Amino acid sequence: MKSTTVRRVSLSIAVVTALSGVAACSSSDSSGKGDKASGKGATHISPIAALRTAEKSTDGADSAKVESTTTLGSVMSMKADGALGWGNGITGTVTITYTGGTAADLMRRLGSTSMEARYLPDAYYAKMGDKFAQQSGGKHWIRYGYSDLEGLAGASGTALKDQMQNTTPNQSVKLLLASGDVKKAGTEKVRGVNTTHYSGTVDVAGLTAKNTDLSASQLAALKKQLTKAGVTTETVDIWVDGQNLLVKKAEKGQTANGAYTQTAYYSDYGVKVSATKPPAGDTEDFKQLLKKQGMTPGSSDTSSGSDSTS
Repeated sequence: MKSTTVRRVSLSIAVVTALSGVAACSSSDSSGKGDKASGKGATHISPIAALRTAEKSTDGADSAKVESTTTLGSVMSMKADGALGWGNGITGTVTITYTGGTAADLMRRLGSTSMEARYLPDAYYAKMGDKFAQQSGGKHWIRYGYSDLEGLAGASGTALKDQMQNTTPNQSVKLLLASGDVKKAGTEKVRGVNTTHYSGTVDVAGLTAKNTDLSASQLAALKKQLTKAGVTTETVDIWVDGQNLLVKKAEKGQTANGAYTQTAYYSDYGVKVSATKPPAGDTEDFKQLLKKQGMTPGSSDTSSGSDSTS
């Protein structure tokens, strides 16, 4: 395997794992600062009030099982299945299966289209196959420190860091609160569960404090992350159960890399989640891996590898 393949695979995994878990951004500021709108008329705020409750309930549940499917232009299509906790930093394990796109092509060259990803508070770990290990010093795991990802050039490394370090299910709820035109779309059964369906469209350029139910800091962080990903508009649908917990979400939008769609299902809130660091002797650090290939994080070498996948 050529060194360019090692580089592309390691960078591809960084980007794909950022998209694979649940939704994509931080929910650490979920203290309810958006409650400033609570003085409006009850009929007008009904969907907003319901969404604020759903955001807080989902965030407070601390963990859940997750199933998702994601497509991003010609870059990838994939499935993810696992459990994640977010009570004290992100922890959990997700199995990712690549079903199409350049990411799947790269993985096929390694002899497998599936991998295990472990999330820990300071880093996440990707388990590669034997073929990769043969070409990278005999080690099966790649460690991606969140601070190292921030140094990536050209692929919005800071956005990658934020996505993987702060991934939680309720980002879709925050997106709807930001849209300004959220509406109740009806009631439906999702996998046998009675739910209420809410829908809205986020226009990134039009996000202002006047038409969202987010605080100024929440809005600025959300807008920055969407802009870095090249997102201009995004349609968001969520389904909430009788306990005000997110059961399903669907997002569709356009990014700098093509059309993006993701559908995710959430269940077993409060499930026990654990993830352990892989053996040190079987783990290669992402930053060190690049150095061994003659590249430096933050240089044009790393940006060229990531442009094909992010």
